[in-house]
Amino acid sequence: MKNFKFFTVAVLLVALSSFTMMKTSGYRVGDVVDDFSLKNVNEKEVSLKEYSKAKGFIVIFTCNHCPFSVAYEDRIIALDKKYKKLGYPVIAINPNNPEKQPDDSFDLMKVRAKEKGFTFPYLFDDGQIVTNKYGASKTPEVYILQKTEKGHVVQYTGAIDDNHEDAEAVKKKYVENAVDALLKNNKVTVTETKAIGCSVKR
Repeated sequence: MKNFKFFTVAVLLVALSSFTMMKTSGYRVGDVVDDFSLKNVNEKEVSLKEYSKAKGFIVIFTCNHCPFSVAYEDRIIALDKKYKKLGYPVIAINPNNPEKQPDDSFDLMKVRAKEKGFTFPYLFDDGQIVTNKYGASKTPEVYILQKTEKGHVVQYTGAIDDNHEDAEAVKKKYVENAVDALLKNNKVTVTETKAIGCSVKR
């Protein structure tokens, strides 16, 4: 009986350890990210290396079905329109497994992008390889990358701003503040916030 209890506790500890590792894995501020090649809603592959004139990227993990993502769609479009011409385009990635959440299928991504008039690539992470590398756990969740001699370096991770419910009530524009600092060659003061949204469907 004692051996059985010891075995049960050991299994629980291993499971808890694995869960903790999973939650802390992925890119952190200061890390150099790998490039990727993912299918856009226009059926073409998109990778970071194609943006030869970009100074960096606003990579946003988002999706169709999540009400948090839907609430931010207009703000994401506004971010792309503002910063794409300044060298920081938005790259949106759907991280969800459509077998777990059918509303996030590639076909329905096409529909949503057309309905909303997305001005940015909306990529499907088939197999969730990129999602797992980044360690994204929520939709929406942002990673701001800066192009350097070392590669694309993470300079900010987390939420878009501090109010998902009301764009007019936002007091802290985390993404805008970070990109504005980078454009001025200044250090980003707030480098990490907690992403608020739906969990990634794995």
